[in-house]
Amino acid sequence: MTTTFKTMPTFALPRPWRRSSIIAALVVALVAVALAGCSLVQLGYGQLDALLFRWLDGYVEFDDAQSLRARSALDEALAWHRRTQLPDYAQLLARAEAEVGADTTPARMCEWSDEIRGRLDPILQHLAPAITDVALTLSPAQLASIEKRFAETNDEFRDRYLQRSLQRRERATVKREIEQAEMLYGKLDEAQRALVVESVRSSPYSAEVVDAERRNRQRDTVAFLRRLRESQPARDDALAQVRTFLRTVDHSPRDAYRAYVARYVAHNCELASALHNSTSAAQRGEAAKRLAGYRGDVRALVGEGAG
Repeated sequence: MTTTFKTMPTFALPRPWRRSSIIAALVVALVAVALAGCSLVQLGYGQLDALLFRWLDGYVEFDDAQSLRARSALDEALAWHRRTQLPDYAQLLARAEAEVGADTTPARMCEWSDEIRGRLDPILQHLAPAITDVALTLSPAQLASIEKRFAETNDEFRDRYLQRSLQRRERATVKREIEQAEMLYGKLDEAQRALVVESVRSSPYSAEVVDAERRNRQRDTVAFLRRLRESQPARDDALAQVRTFLRTVDHSPRDAYRAYVARYVAHNCELASALHNSTSAAQRGEAAKRLAGYRGDVRALVGEGAG
């Protein structure tokens, strides 16, 4: 029986960018099962490998051999993730549950953010051999398919985050942030909502900056895949190149964007800390209850894998 479970909010976890790389998005989906908001989890962790395959195929349009390699890698990665990563997520949730009753600081919120982001790289590195095998066999038509899908996601991003009206953007952002917070604490009061509004208004977040970085990352990804295909290095060399490239997924090669991310994360840590410290005993109790529920869901998934 497949466990389906609630979506854990990401409000209190500062997010430096909205990832555009197909590689990064695959990894985020796996981590999101336990730690972040992602609609995929509601469809069942046990189906995630099939869902991710269909999603990736929408970019790459795999041939038969690539499909077999990708399906096999995703099946194995999900089993590995359940066996080795989910127990760690359960422990992380238990620590969050233990801390949620006390006041916090911006520094502590940033520590939580760093902890969670640090859990991305092991998944990336685990997937590196399969990514290498597929990348070496990509055709020009498949690279064009990836570029086309990137362009479509850019249109989607623009429609959602780059509305011409700055007031509409602000209202949409405030709505998302409040919804995320209420997924953890329950209903916010008027003072807490005002805190979110003020934070959004003073935030260094820039959809234009993020959009530009998304497009840079997409160009980086396509250029890397094209170089790999054209040079056809020995597999060990190709794997080393893929591993190096994957380490840039959560660390932009552009100094200006890294500085922007640092400002944005620091601002979100301030908001997460201030909002948490404004919560009532009842709201913190609700947060502890929900965190316990998420932890129970994760432990159930671990148990299913052992059965």
